[in-house]
Amino acid sequence: MPADDPKYTEKGRPDPEALLAAANKASRGRLKVFLGMAPGVGKTYEMLRAARRRKAEGQDVLVGLVETHGRRETESLLRGMDVLARQPIDHRGRVLMEFDLDAALARKPKLLLVDEYAHSNAPGSRHPKRWQDVEELLAAGIDVWTTLNVQHLESLVDVVQRITGVRQRETVPDSALSRADDIEVVDITPDELRERMTAGKVYVPETARLASENFFKIENLTALRELALRRAAQTVDDQLVAAMREKGVDGPWAAGERILVLVGGDAMAGGLVRAGRRLSDMMMDAPWTVAHVERTDRPAVGAEGSVRLREAFRLAEQLGGATVALTGGDIVAAVMAYARRNNVTQIVIGKSADSRWREALGRSLAAALLREARGEAIHVVTEAGHEREPRPPRRLGLGPWQGYAVGALFVLAATLAAWGLDVAFDRVDLGMIFLAAVLAAGVMHGLRPALAAATVAFFVYNYLFLEPRYTLAIGAPTDFLTLVVFWAVALASGGLAGRVRDQALGSQRRAAAVATLLAASRTLSAGAGREAVARALAEQVAAAAGARTLVLLPTDGEIVPVAGSPDLEPLDAAPMAAARWAWERGEPAGAGTGTLPQARWTFWPLDGVRGRTGVAGVEAGILAAGSDDERLVLALLEQGAVALERSRLATEAVEAETLRRADRFRSALMNSVSHDLRTPLSTVLGASTTLIDYGDKLTKPVRDDLIVSIREEAERLNRYVANLLDMTRIEGGALRLRSEWIDVRDVLNAAADRVSRRLGGRDLSRDFPAELTLVQADASLLEQVVVNVLENAIAYSPPEARIEMAAYEDRSNLVISIEDEGRGIPPTELEHVFEKFRRMDEPSDRSQGAGLGLSIAKGFIDAMGGRIAAASPIHDGKGTRVLISLPKTIATPHHLL
Repeated sequence: MPADDPKYTEKGRPDPEALLAAANKASRGRLKVFLGMAPGVGKTYEMLRAARRRKAEGQDVLVGLVETHGRRETESLLRGMDVLARQPIDHRGRVLMEFDLDAALARKPKLLLVDEYAHSNAPGSRHPKRWQDVEELLAAGIDVWTTLNVQHLESLVDVVQRITGVRQRETVPDSALSRADDIEVVDITPDELRERMTAGKVYVPETARLASENFFKIENLTALRELALRRAAQTVDDQLVAAMREKGVDGPWAAGERILVLVGGDAMAGGLVRAGRRLSDMMMDAPWTVAHVERTDRPAVGAEGSVRLREAFRLAEQLGGATVALTGGDIVAAVMAYARRNNVTQIVIGKSADSRWREALGRSLAAALLREARGEAIHVVTEAGHEREPRPPRRLGLGPWQGYAVGALFVLAATLAAWGLDVAFDRVDLGMIFLAAVLAAGVMHGLRPALAAATVAFFVYNYLFLEPRYTLAIGAPTDFLTLVVFWAVALASGGLAGRVRDQALGSQRRAAAVATLLAASRTLSAGAGREAVARALAEQVAAAAGARTLVLLPTDGEIVPVAGSPDLEPLDAAPMAAARWAWERGEPAGAGTGTLPQARWTFWPLDGVRGRTGVAGVEAGILAAGSDDERLVLALLEQGAVALERSRLATEAVEAETLRRADRFRSALMNSVSHDLRTPLSTVLGASTTLIDYGDKLTKPVRDDLIVSIREEAERLNRYVANLLDMTRIEGGALRLRSEWIDVRDVLNAAADRVSRRLGGRDLSRDFPAELTLVQADASLLEQVVVNVLENAIAYSPPEARIEMAAYEDRSNLVISIEDEGRGIPPTELEHVFEKFRRMDEPSDRSQGAGLGLSIAKGFIDAMGGRIAAASPIHDGKGTRVLISLPKTIATPHHLL
């Protein structure tokens, strides 16, 4: 979002980012730091005393890790407290007892005590630093109390070394402390601390004597005490700024100093960062930020400038400063908007030696900032002492002198044209010809070639065509005005051409990024299935980053690599641990991050709109932090996350539709079973019970009738069960074809024999040609299809009706036709006749079957590559014809039919 957006400068409007930060913070645990000037001031003791008060109030308090250093007063405070067992870690043959992060997360108390915020964890731990463990605990919603000595702050390492002569190896980034919700300074005077050491309450006597003579000198402790108090005051100032931004209050409020250093991609960047650090020292270690403004109407800095910016940002972080990249078309507006949002009171800028022209034209950055400042102080650092950086000429061409050469050619052409006109005509305004040459040079090659062409054009024009001729003397004041006009045209045309060219380059850069994103979007959208989308994403990111890329997706509860570019390679233990961390926590992990930085890859979570879809990894050391390439890669990853989510949703939609259809099938099946299966079972059960109980008393005709009923109902039940099993095979994709060469006439005759007992008084006629072409089909499935169609015709035909079964062929297909003389099918029902559980009888009439026969027939024919259709009525408004078409492997010539 542009930093100079008007909504950021609207008075009284809360900062959306501050509101979002407050909302995000609401779900996190609260961090309280007990800050001291040195070991032995009583930080751990005071933390335990406060924790015991919380426990007495009924709060769930757990001691995650506390180092008592053998101090009896501190150990006594642990009695009655819940203490977490430590985790043993094997390192080079030694067992180190470390804080058990996973056990603390599983226990999840309301308040957790974790001593020594700056401690370095043993190798093999999930995080290299304990403050990173604390960050994970806070993210899990656990309140954490911890302790810290001021000399362990990263920004104060050099200062503390100058004061005490000792360089601290274990440090905490200032940003980690800045996120603390509360800081309590545990303070005693230097004399009291030395008395505690003499009494053996800090170190054993011999160690205490050496420490008093070195680190714990009065002057050292006094300086460290001042640093601790300053750092606590700075945290209060940070909280003030956050409250101002959240409430929409404009700054600056000079309750505390805040410094903003503006840097570019020139040679002054490093010097400006150091100047900001020095100014921070002079202002009692005031917080300071290094910023760079990216112009939306200008091309990005070149490769050398990008390197300098990265080095400047890295230097700022090493010296304890923060870094930020702003974006806007107006540098002044972007800077002032940021300054007022963040209560900046001091702004540091650089001034190069060649900016006098800008000052004369009112375009100096320092002058513009001074005009817009409302309480901010502007510090200008000059270029003295810095090596001048040669600026490349603005040009469109292959060489640095091409613009000047083209300008000289334009002047030469103008000279020849003016010479000819001067000879041919009297009183011709030849200056306009030279002015056109200057204008052309400016439009095509920018400011400097235009100025050079203007100067040469004036001298040529003055020497050859102005009186006195063939001298460089200026004969009239208007001649000097001609020179001024030439230069003015050169300045205007060259400046405009340069701006247009810069805007064109910027537009090309942005258009290239947009084109890349558009192509990636199309490629990702075309992916069928999540594996295809993952492969497309890996290829797009690898092309944009110029590095190897992996995409990992969840499979059976575990994140596994599924796609890579150029190749899918297995990951070692460390990269896999980083990938799992990114998947589980939704945070970047691996090289360049605070989690498992020893990994060879950097992993980012792929967060879609509704949830996390996977993890993407890029080979470490290729992408520069904050570079255009990194921003493009992150944009591609966002698109890939959405595409993976869309693929997952599509799969879930298919599964949901399958479940819905299965649900409908199951409901219809249960509805059918409730009557269609129970009816024949009841008949069989009643008839068999009657025969058993009264067999001797029944006459022979009655017994025979009961036996026939049992057989018919058992056959009917067998057909129902067979149909249900066949439909289950079709629905579940378990249908297996046994394709073979068959004579359809044999299949039709076998089907007719199977239904012969159900015909009753109906006449089944057969019309087959003497010869039929053999076709490839599954004989048993085709026979079942014909049986189902014949049974359907029998069920819906009146007694004494005629059923015709015929077979014939055309050039490409063999056709089976089955006709009946039943009541027919209404035209509106023809397209539904092959659906499951579709029947023509009334809902109360279940005697004709479950409505699966034609649906099964269609499923079998489709599986064999054929077609089945119904036509009705066929004569006198009655009758139904079912046509079954089977394809021939080789088309039959017309003359053989």
